[in-house]
Amino acid sequence: MEKLRSLRKKRGYTQEYMSNILSTDVSNYCRKEGGDVRIFDDEWEKLAKALDVPVEEIKEERAATIAQTNDNSTFNDTSAGIAYHSNYYNVPNQIMDNLQDYIKLLKEQVEGLKQEVEKLKSEK
Repeated sequence: MEKLRSLRKKRGYTQEYMSNILSTDVSNYCRKEGGDVRIFDDEWEKLAKALDVPVEEIKEERAATIAQTNDNSTFNDTSAGIAYHSNYYNVPNQIMDNLQDYIKLLKEQVEGLKQEVEKLKSEK
């Protein structure tokens, strides 16, 4: 995501600083900035606010790439480490958005259940 990287550097912000904005670790932020991991709308909003620009100025759409380890991979124990083969698939943004919405719904349900458990515990 060249617009994001360029503006972050122009502002003098580190990737670590930006990762804190998204409440994630630096390596995950690096993958997001590099376009390897999807940046969600709420994250674009946080980044834009931190950079003091409209979202449209930094947001770039790119199909998310998901790595899946091939079950028939050949593992080679070499002095450099373990080598493996991966297949990569482009997942349409609409599917990623639907999955993200579902994850959000599940998190809300989990939070509601936690509150219900705490309520029941306090009644004892």
